[in-house]
Amino acid sequence: MAEAEKQKEIIDSSSAERVVRETNVSEILEKYDKESLFRVLEGGWAFAIKIIAVSFSLFQLYTAAFGAFPPQIQRATHLGFALCLAFLLYPATRKKPRDKMAVEDILLAALGVWVCAYVVVEYETIMFLAGRPRMQDLVHSAIVIILVLEVTRRVVGMPLAIIAVFFIAYAKLGPYIPGLLGHRGFPWRRTLHHLYMTTEGILGVPIGVSTDFVFLFILFGAFLQRAGLGKFFIDLALAVAGHQTGGPAKVVVIASCLFGTICGSSVANAVTTGPFTIPLMKSVGYKKEFAAAVEAAASAGGQILPPIMGAAAFIMSQFIGVPYLQIAKAATIPALLYFVAVFVMVHLEAKRMKLEGIPKDQLPSARKTILSGGHLLTPIVVIVYMLLLGYTPSMSALYGIISTAIVAIAHSAIMLLIKIAKEGNFVQSVSNFVVNWCKVIIEALENGARSAVTVAIACACAGIIIGVVTLSGVGLKIANAIVTLAGGYLFLTLVFTMVASILMGLGLPTTAKYIILAAMAAPAINQFELSEGVRISMLAAHMFILYFGVFADITPPVALVTYATAGIAKADATKASLIALKLAAVGFIVPYLFIYSPELLLINATWINVPKALISTLLGIFALGFAASGYWLRHLNVFERALLFAGAVALIFPGLATDLTGAALLFTVYLTQKKWPEAALS
Repeated sequence: MAEAEKQKEIIDSSSAERVVRETNVSEILEKYDKESLFRVLEGGWAFAIKIIAVSFSLFQLYTAAFGAFPPQIQRATHLGFALCLAFLLYPATRKKPRDKMAVEDILLAALGVWVCAYVVVEYETIMFLAGRPRMQDLVHSAIVIILVLEVTRRVVGMPLAIIAVFFIAYAKLGPYIPGLLGHRGFPWRRTLHHLYMTTEGILGVPIGVSTDFVFLFILFGAFLQRAGLGKFFIDLALAVAGHQTGGPAKVVVIASCLFGTICGSSVANAVTTGPFTIPLMKSVGYKKEFAAAVEAAASAGGQILPPIMGAAAFIMSQFIGVPYLQIAKAATIPALLYFVAVFVMVHLEAKRMKLEGIPKDQLPSARKTILSGGHLLTPIVVIVYMLLLGYTPSMSALYGIISTAIVAIAHSAIMLLIKIAKEGNFVQSVSNFVVNWCKVIIEALENGARSAVTVAIACACAGIIIGVVTLSGVGLKIANAIVTLAGGYLFLTLVFTMVASILMGLGLPTTAKYIILAAMAAPAINQFELSEGVRISMLAAHMFILYFGVFADITPPVALVTYATAGIAKADATKASLIALKLAAVGFIVPYLFIYSPELLLINATWINVPKALISTLLGIFALGFAASGYWLRHLNVFERALLFAGAVALIFPGLATDLTGAALLFTVYLTQKKWPEAALS
């Protein structure tokens, strides 16, 4: 009875807010998510930052609606806003007070605005000179590079800043590097000009994607969250899956899947849904480490689910020259396969532990939940529809933002009219309504800009790396080195690329990691042919890199997402990381699946090969899930688990023989499970 009351108390919205407070979410975010270490100011400085952030959002909305400026002007303005906000929001070190502004940061913010405004003011002269920089051009280039490196250290983390410094040194020290990676070297004059005064470096593709697409989608997510879509997702997941076997854990998978489409950050996803779902899991009998692991595995997968993916997907669109809609379509099946796999693992663990769900009378009604919050799904439908009609992602996001405001305000207005009809007091109610929604819109504009700062800074720093890669040609050299090291074998090349993705992902955000490896490792994969005359597509190669960068968030020893969820669950982070790794095990084979079976990415898809590949993949996922969990119809012995694992591996590789072998092994274990149930073995 006490457990039932506890579950109902957690599910109740007011009690849920108390649970969030008790878990100290802000402290957990600050510990594991560097971008959460911002200043919390009051008074004049808080107002000034609000004005700058809202202006940033309004600038982006204006250019989306009425057309962007020339690339260098648009990107320099975007970077100027980002540098200004970053220096004002983020102190130099953790030890610096976060309740007051530092004079040096004000100066750095002003300097950031100045060096970016320089490109805007001098744009025509810079274009006219066409690669013949003046001394003042080089000075401004040097200053902006230093500012980007420093703000990257503050906002994103030291690893990315160190990598950028390494590449700058590489551009200069090429003649002293022996072997394949050596080059003739470049003078400072050319390097500085290339890295800032052209669209090949800091003002290159990454920051261009940030200003053209990513900012608007982040702003769209901020509007949706402020309108209450996050709570709707959690309530809907509870209504759909809360009563099933191991219900709370399945709620995690569904809620994180849905919320991840509008969040874009694994850690933020985890600490938003985790304070609600982790206590629920613990209340039905899940161990705290397992509860933390489920939330981490599900939150990591939220980054790769269309229609609104993370920043890396938009950058991928620019890198390989395909529409964003095609990338979203390609990512759909693999992302859903990942969540199916985690869902299966959760179900099997619940069956093994004999865990029940939450009684239906303690859960929100699906019908009432949809009636009260279903209107918030309209903006997502609008975005998908706009993309299908062929509109650009930026225009689609703009319409999504407008539709969010219209739908949310209209729904609130209807509720207000019903309230006025019952209680009266028309003038005061309407006045409060208008004031409240003005505050909500301003808050959404501010939150969107603040959230976009991290992506903009990461993209600017990644631009330094890409600039050196294009200047020196080192990308192709590294690609050739990977292929040579793998002995010309595709599978070994994929393994080496996977290891590099995970290792780089340990210290870098997904976007920055993807940008670096897309320039170096993707060409190595693209060199291979699946069959005579059929080369692996760049889309598949880039997707391979993106997926493993996402999974680095739950891979020990860093595993930032798992550490955050372990903090919420008050669990051992190392144990939780290992469990999360097991739950997400299929995530490590899905990228191999779509390399060998590109039909899963809807590449050269037909009505025959897609279902065939999907059935084979699902069988492989179930086989791996059974083997990893050690449970199917009953507990599995070592021999049965080995057969299932072998079956899963066989089902990875396309071909009738391998598919039949994998299916036969799966069926063999099923027969042993049916013939010798657990009672007969005990």
